[in-house]
Amino acid sequence: MNDTPDPDGQYFEEIIVTPQSARHKATLTQQRQSRAVAKAETRDNRLLAWAFAVLVAMLALIASTAHARGAPESFADLAEQVSPAVVNITTATVVAQDTGPSPMVPEGSPFEEFFRDFLDRNGEGGNGQAPRSRRSSALGSGFVISEDGFIVTNNHVIDGADEIEIEFFGDRGTLPATVVGTDPNTDIALLKVETDTPLPFVPFGDSNAIRVGDWVMAMGNPLGQGFSISAGIISARGRELQGTYDDFLQTDAAINRGNSGGPLFNMDGQVQRGDQGR
Repeated sequence: MNDTPDPDGQYFEEIIVTPQSARHKATLTQQRQSRAVAKAETRDNRLLAWAFAVLVAMLALIASTAHARGAPESFADLAEQVSPAVVNITTATVVAQDTGPSPMVPEGSPFEEFFRDFLDRNGEGGNGQAPRSRRSSALGSGFVISEDGFIVTNNHVIDGADEIEIEFFGDRGTLPATVVGTDPNTDIALLKVETDTPLPFVPFGDSNAIRVGDWVMAMGNPLGQGFSISAGIISARGRELQGTYDDFLQTDAAINRGNSGGPLFNMDGQVQRGDQGR
């Protein structure tokens, strides 16, 4: 910078730009730009970290909600989903019935042989008629486990039955069933119906995974009144009754006579175990 007089004798400041000053200015500009970029990157990193933290918290909340569900607002959707696979079971058994009392004759009496011959000639009732028979019926529930017609129920529901009739939910009518196999020790029976139409069915769940306090829904034919549902929670696990294999789930859902053989569903529509309401 020089003080140079102008023609009028005035002095003015002359600024001389050298290569060194230009480089210095460029360096300052670059430094300012670098600081600005660094600040922007720091701000962006903070925003990303905050967004990531919010995402992790939301995922944790979702996982916690899925693991520990609260009380459902309604069981209507679940009932509509599984109802077509639940069946009512009616059994009929022919039972012999005596027509009348037989005379009581002391053993060794001289009349013993006489009365024995008389009863043998005239039938057990002693009036010339064979013993009469009557039909005894029973009710229970079950559920379809395959589209080709396999049905699970309790063994005591069909034990000794001469005829087994399966009533399907809605207006799908009835079909006769045959016994495929039974296990009295676990009180399980497998039935089969013949049908050309694939049947709605339900899967089994993992009974070891369900916990005390989880919600469940029972469905069946209580008291012979037709299809009905009840809901509650798992009250206890590993209950022992009188049997060879005792590891029952206890629920406070209403289980009445006629519910026997019906399913106990978890909230995913999977069968936990069959009901045993005798």
